[in-house]
Amino acid sequence: MADAGIALVRRPGSRLAEGIVTHVERRPVDVALARRQHAAYTAALRAAGWSVRAVPEADDAPDAVFVEDTVVVCGETAVLARPGSPARRAEVAGTETVVRDLGLKIERIAEPGTLDGGDVLQAGDTVYVGRGDRTNEEGICQLARLVGGRRVVPVDVRGALHLKSAMTALPDGSLIGVPDWLDTSALPGIRVAPEPAGAHVVVLGPDHLLIAASAPRTADLLAADGFRVTVVDIGEFEALEGCVTCLSVLIPSRLS
Repeated sequence: MADAGIALVRRPGSRLAEGIVTHVERRPVDVALARRQHAAYTAALRAAGWSVRAVPEADDAPDAVFVEDTVVVCGETAVLARPGSPARRAEVAGTETVVRDLGLKIERIAEPGTLDGGDVLQAGDTVYVGRGDRTNEEGICQLARLVGGRRVVPVDVRGALHLKSAMTALPDGSLIGVPDWLDTSALPGIRVAPEPAGAHVVVLGPDHLLIAASAPRTADLLAADGFRVTVVDIGEFEALEGCVTCLSVLIPSRLS
C-alpha cells in the first residue's frame, strides 16, 4: 500500500472524563472504552496507509487527546495554535516536539490571538477559519499571514464548539455540514449532512473517507456517491464534543 503520509495522534489520558464540555450535556465517560476506541481509530488510519506518529502523552491535560487543536499544518509550515481555553495551552509543547522532528517550519499564533486547530478547515486553495468561542479575529489575521498566500475565509460559528464540528470538506473541496450552526453567507454552498455527526468527515485518500458510526445515513449517502467509507465508533469522545477530525492531524506524504 502507498504511504499516504503521517498521522499525529495522542493517546487518551487518565483524566479524559474531566474534559471541557460546552455545547452538549455531560454524561459519564468510560476511559477504558475510550482507549479501545482510540486504538481502533488509529488502526483505521494505519490500514488506510497512514504512518502513525504518537505525540507525547499529557496525562494531566484532559482534552489533550484532541490533538488537532494544537497545530495547523499548511504546506511545509506547522502553525502552533494558541488555544482559546487557557487550560489547553500546555498541550501545544508536545506537538511542537513532533513537528520539529518532522522538519516542518515552525510558526505560532501569538497573544492576543487565539486559535484552535479544530476551527481551521483547508479545502483546496481556501482556508476556512471558524470565528467563535475558541478562535478570535486576531488569531485569524495571524494565520492568514502564515498560510502562504492561500485565501482565508472567516466563518462565524454559532451552534458548535469548532468550525469542524459544524462542517468539513470532501476530496473535491465541496463542503458538508450543518448549516444552522454556521453563518453560511461566506460559503460557496454546503451539502446538508443527514445527521449532525455527518458533518465530520476525514479525507484518508482521493476516494476514501473516515466517518463516525453515529452517522450511518451520511456514510450510506457518501458510499452511494462512490466513496470508500471507513466507519469507526468514537462514542466516548463524542460525549466530550469530539469528532473524527479532532483525534488526529494528517500530514500528506509529499511532506513526510
